[in-house]
This record gives sequence, structure tokens and C-alpha cells, in this order.
Amino acid sequence: MSTAFVFPGQGAQTIGMGRALAEAYPAARAVFDEVDEALGEKLSTLIWAGEVETLTLTENAQPALMATSMAALRALEAEGFGLERASHVAGHSLGEYSALAAAGALSVADAARLLRTRGLAMQQAVPVGQGAMAAVLGLDFDTVTKVAEAAAEGEVCQVANENDPAQNVVSGDKAAVERACVLAKEAGAKRALMLPVSAPFHCALMAPAAEKMAEALDSAEMKAPAVPLVANVTAEAVTDPAEIKALLIKQVTGQVRWKTSVEWMAENGVTGFWEIGAGKALTGMIRRIAKGAETRNVGAPEDIKAILEG
Repeated sequence: MSTAFVFPGQGAQTIGMGRALAEAYPAARAVFDEVDEALGEKLSTLIWAGEVETLTLTENAQPALMATSMAALRALEAEGFGLERASHVAGHSLGEYSALAAAGALSVADAARLLRTRGLAMQQAVPVGQGAMAAVLGLDFDTVTKVAEAAAEGEVCQVANENDPAQNVVSGDKAAVERACVLAKEAGAKRALMLPVSAPFHCALMAPAAEKMAEALDSAEMKAPAVPLVANVTAEAVTDPAEIKALLIKQVTGQVRWKTSVEWMAENGVTGFWEIGAGKALTGMIRRIAKGAETRNVGAPEDIKAILEG
């Protein structure tokens, strides 16, 4: 049996996430301290006792979710369930940085600084209100791709996330995304709903953010990960540091191919998936993609207790 450690993306953030881990495990607390120091501010205070609207700001949510994932991993390691249990790592969008930190390719401090830069760059790439994203439920990827192409009408409208067999996300100019919702319903979608996000992620409108990430990654130290990363944009394993950097830049404007990534892992011997960090969104997707795979969530001390007892 082979297990993949997978790491959640934006949308999983909640006030209080990771606090119980930090109180129960000194190694988990140390992660939040390291992130606070790297950013020069008490992000941990915001995570545990702040306003959800402030935590949800992209530049805060991204390093906060990475910190929570790494705190959960450090707690797991303290109980003898470290990366040696994993054959692969993968993450959903920003979760790719968590995966790289977990695999030792990036330091926690560098991952925090890169994600702060990434969050600010993505937010600043498009004026607020000009872009949008929408989730389309009940249509396959190919159909949603055709819907996005038809809705574009000279504007940007692309499939940003291929999440599971019946959930895809489109991103682009607001009017084009609104047209895509109408066309998706006409094509038989169960639902097509605009998402409460502050920018149109993973589409061509993010090109200015990709340029900023190219600069930031150029000066960051990237090592070969201890286990292969299954990259969002290729849905295949990668270990070369230069290639990983190039894929992280492409990921800003490219698709998060989560469904294909999980399928690739399942086809290459992965039978278990542990979602490490906040929320359970990836677990739900994985159950719809790789039916029969073992799934676990690791986001609180009771989750680790269940693993120890199991």
C-alpha cells in the first residue's frame, strides 16, 4: 500500500485552525512561530483570534493555510508518522507550496514569504470586481471547456480547476464568467454558481502575478523533494528543482488539474490519501475520483489520536 500526503488550498481557512495542534504539540507551535518571524507579523494571532474577513484576504489565507498544514505534519512526525509514510505529495493550488515544504524542497519560512508574495501579486493582478470565478457542477471537463470557450466572446474565460468528475471551476473576466454560468445551465449543469473570491485565479488575467512569482522564485532556494511532487499543471510527478520552479510559475495562470493528478497517483500505486491541514474538501474530491481509496484527515489532535489507535 502506498500513501500520498495531500495539502488543501484556499477556501479551507477558518478562524482557530491549527490552534489545538499548537497547544498539544511544541513542534506544531514552532511552525506558527517560524511563519510569524518570516513575515514579520503575528499571523498566528489572526489565524486563531482574528476576523474571518481579514484571514480570507488572499495574502493572509495562503501563508496561514500552509502554516496549518505544516503544523499538522509536525504533529504527525512527533507521533512517528512522518514523510517516510508517503510515496508522493501533492497540493491544491497554494497547497503545492505546503507539499514542497513537507517534502523538504522549501523551508517553512521561504514557503511563507513566497505565499505572501503570491497572494499579494494575485490580488493586485486584476482590479477588484473586474474578474470572477464560478463553480460548475454536474458537467464533465470537456463540456465545461467548450462552455468557457463559447462564453469568452473576446474576453478571458477558462477552466481554472478540474476538481473531480463533476466539479470544474471557470475563471476570467466577470461578464464572460457570468455568460459561462448561463451556458453551463443550458448544457445541463446541475448548478453554476459564482464564487466569493477576490480575484480570477488560474487564468490568463493572472499573467502579471506570474511575472512577480518568477522573480520571487528565482531567488528562493529549492531543493529536490524527498518524495516526488505531483504537479498541478502536468498531473505527473516531478523532482527536479528547476522544473518545479517553472511549474509553479505556470500554475499561476494554468489549470489546477486535481482530478487528473489523483487519477495519476491511483494508477501509479497510491491507495491511500491523507489530507493534511484545514478542512476536508480534498478528501471529498478524492472519494469521487479514486473510489475505494483509503482517506484520512489530519487537522486536529483527535485526528492523530485516531491514526495512533488505528
